Amino acid sequence: MKKSTEIHHERTNRGEEEEEIEPLPLMSLNHVSRLCKSVEDSMDFYEKIMGFVPTQRPGAFNFGGAWLFNYGVGIHLVECKNLEDLPAKKELNPLDNHISFQCEDMNVVEKKLKKRNIKYLRRTVEEGGERIDQLFFHDPDCFMIEVCNCEKLTLVPLCSCSTRIRLPPDWHSPPIALENGEQSKR
Repeated sequence: MKKSTEIHHERTNRGEEEEEIEPLPLMSLNHVSRLCKSVEDSMDFYEKIMGFVPTQRPGAFNFGGAWLFNYGVGIHLVECKNLEDLPAKKELNPLDNHISFQCEDMNVVEKKLKKRNIKYLRRTVEEGGERIDQLFFHDPDCFMIEVCNCEKLTLVPLCSCSTRIRLPPDWHSPPIALENGEQSKR
């Protein structure tokens, strides 16, 4: 299996010019959508385990679901009409599709998973003198989640395109309706 660095070098060695890429005017990841067999069970998981906050969802939707938000990203839960569309229960595999959240204290996460009897896999990767800790576990519908301290790992672009990397500006999060009826500033 080829690594991304090998693929990039092969393209360069074939004489392929680096194509001028005009990036889309994206700001950040807005939300991740998850099909779920029980919106209530999934809300409980994402609120009590992951720390997301339930938010109002447009009333025009004619299907069951819920929205949650925190950490600058939303989780949109959609009630699954056909349970066969959900992933089958399987072993935790870090190479499988997953969403990853950066974390300030891996021990706190691990203690919470143990307390709630959530099966998880702990993995440590060492790269360039940095130790990256990872925890992998499933949500109630078998979608895999990773929590890591990956911010320690330096991003190294494989081309002369580091100027294309856009970090989200401070204003990418939506305003929040406060309890006193006002809205937070962007």
